[in-house]
Amino acid sequence: MQAQAALSHANNKLQATLGALPDLMFEVSLDGRIHQYQSHRSDLLAAPPELFLGKCFADILPPQASAVCQQAMDEAGRKGFSAGLRYALDLPQGECWFDLSVAPLASSVGGAPHFIFIARDITERKRAEKQLELAGLVFQHAREGIMVSDPDGVLVDVNEAFCRITGYSRSEVLGKNARLLSSGRQGKEFYRLMWTSLLQAGYWSGEVWNRRKDGEEYAELLTISTVRNDQGQVVQHVALFSDITPLKRYQLELESIAHFDALTGLPNRLLLSDRLQQAMAQAARRGQKVMVAYLDLDGFKSVNDQYGHAVGDRLLVALGHRLQDHLRDGDTLARLGGDEFVAILVDLEESETVLPLIAGLIAATAEPFHIDGLTLRISASVGVTSYPQSAELDADQLLRQADQAMYQAKLAGKNRYHVFDTQRDSDMRGHFESLERMRQALCRKEFVLHYQPKVNMRSGQLIGVEALIRWQHPERGLMPPLSFLPAIEEHQLSIDVGEWVMDAALAQQGRWRSVGLHIPVSVNVGALQLQQPDFVQRLQALLQRYPDLRPGDLQFEILETSALQEMQQVTAVIGACKALGVDFALDDFGTGYSSLTYLRQLPVHILKIDQSFVRDMLQNTEDQAILRGVLGLARSFGREVIAEGVETQAHGALLLQMGCEAAQGYGIARPMIGDAIPDWLQRWNSHPQWLESVPQTLQESLA
Repeated sequence: MQAQAALSHANNKLQATLGALPDLMFEVSLDGRIHQYQSHRSDLLAAPPELFLGKCFADILPPQASAVCQQAMDEAGRKGFSAGLRYALDLPQGECWFDLSVAPLASSVGGAPHFIFIARDITERKRAEKQLELAGLVFQHAREGIMVSDPDGVLVDVNEAFCRITGYSRSEVLGKNARLLSSGRQGKEFYRLMWTSLLQAGYWSGEVWNRRKDGEEYAELLTISTVRNDQGQVVQHVALFSDITPLKRYQLELESIAHFDALTGLPNRLLLSDRLQQAMAQAARRGQKVMVAYLDLDGFKSVNDQYGHAVGDRLLVALGHRLQDHLRDGDTLARLGGDEFVAILVDLEESETVLPLIAGLIAATAEPFHIDGLTLRISASVGVTSYPQSAELDADQLLRQADQAMYQAKLAGKNRYHVFDTQRDSDMRGHFESLERMRQALCRKEFVLHYQPKVNMRSGQLIGVEALIRWQHPERGLMPPLSFLPAIEEHQLSIDVGEWVMDAALAQQGRWRSVGLHIPVSVNVGALQLQQPDFVQRLQALLQRYPDLRPGDLQFEILETSALQEMQQVTAVIGACKALGVDFALDDFGTGYSSLTYLRQLPVHILKIDQSFVRDMLQNTEDQAILRGVLGLARSFGREVIAEGVETQAHGALLLQMGCEAAQGYGIARPMIGDAIPDWLQRWNSHPQWLESVPQTLQESLA
């Protein structure tokens, strides 16, 4: 009795043990017939027990799974065991994978061998293996470099792209700290901020200059992510990077073209504006003065006409060197284009102390130049102004003052300087209309719009018009915008005038539609109006009054400087307006100080090249270089381009050769009243020279 009880107890323990196992267990005879099974995982069975007990593998399993089971049993019969063979089944919950272990029973029924089959569910392990395999393929075949480091920055793995970009083999870097790539360009503070971001945010992204194995420095766009375990501890850092060195070099070339004169190497108008703003800010902080001297050469045109542009160019280069020799360290000499130069004189206690230096510049210019055996003589008329003044003014206003003073020097006989009279200028500005008078003009409907056509020079198609405000003054006649708009630039009245311009332009567009003309209109929008919190809502209300308006019929032109003042706000406004069907153009492009980052972020559709670059492009190689740079930049960022200031057939022909087809200017049409547009359009024909023009790139490909 005791032996029977012990046997029963042992059997119960065995059954409990088998019941606790997550595996499927079968007893199978040599012919593949299933005699018994044990498992609580009925969801893993290919069929209910009543269907498979007493039947063979081939009766209930797919051919491939049945073949695996037979192979395992054959192997167990030969070796005494079989392990590691796998098969898959399509079950209701999806594909499931099993790992098979088989062993023969020590005693068989009726002398025929029997086997015990144990099938373990490895579906999750199989999925993990596939994910690891996929991750491995991505790691090895990614075009971006990938490196994995431990928490201290020691490299534990890199991919092939890492080796291609850095020049190091995998064996050379494993176990080494990632610092071996450092170029030294970034300081301790840079890396301190990087590690702070990794610890606090879990990632860091930015541009880094590193060094290849051969010593060459390269720029990379780098993203680093922190990997933590279940306890939140940092176990690895994974870095993904791409080589952006060609892009950085192209950016530097564009910046050089954009900020330095191609002929003399001196700062150009853009860099001059930036340096003048810096000098003015520094003078305000230190309680000092800044002087601006605007030089225009007398007699230079005669040199060009008599001896040719090559000699004239060498004369300008020699003059640039001579003037720089007379300036002090910290002063700036810039060439604006043609025969115009500007000097910024800084760190001055009194304005009068610099006048001898100005006289020295004039004397240096008047000394003979010896070029190619020729003795050339020119002189300079110089306008001088200073900062600070009693009234607030910006860098552009300071340059305009110096320019006006220069013309006074020319009128006084040339080869001399003239100091800008701020009191006289203040008195003249006092004669302009007061804000109240302009408010009356708005109420009395004295403002009118003129429209300047914009065309595709190659096809001759009218692509739109720009609405330009004029003041039909009852006493002074038709006044241009520069004579009254600056006075209200920062005043609420400018918003009222701006909204009137939009309304009047849309009304005119409706009159054109009534005679069968569909003409898109662009309107200039000032910074103050654009930055109003309710700008989009007021625009939407205005558009609802013109239900026939189609997307693209209205376009806003904004100045580069106003767009960059509040980049985030302006970007949001542009996006909201585009949702209403209103596009944006960046006006006077190239006269501000935009970077590639700003251009990439600002969602404007069109860039309008400032007329100052187009006007002198036929003689000025620097302007041509800037135009080519701007056109290349526009193509890179998917922007359209319109050139302003096309005054002659030659201007248009050269622009077409450069690949710029859209333009406006006096060479196409002067601004006109809205009712004159239909008659002009009937008479308008593009110049034959423009119609036959072939882009320069196409000419080169056909050569």
